[in-house]
Amino acid sequence: MQNFKNNIGKNIKRLRVEQSISQDRLSKLADLSLNTVVTVESGANKNPTIDTLTKIANAFGVGVDDLIK
Repeated sequence: MQNFKNNIGKNIKRLRVEQSISQDRLSKLADLSLNTVVTVESGANKNPTIDTLTKIANAFGVGVDDLIK
């Protein structure tokens, strides 16, 4: 389970860098606070809600499974 949680942040950062999106821009695209994006990406938030993950995935144009694999 720990790898799953670590991968979420790594996958968000990878997608964000690949798409040249700042954390601030991602927060706006996902309709989330900047703090939420930062804590999920950094791994400080160990249990992001499915709603949060769905918003982030939608902002990237990917499925939630792409964030957790």
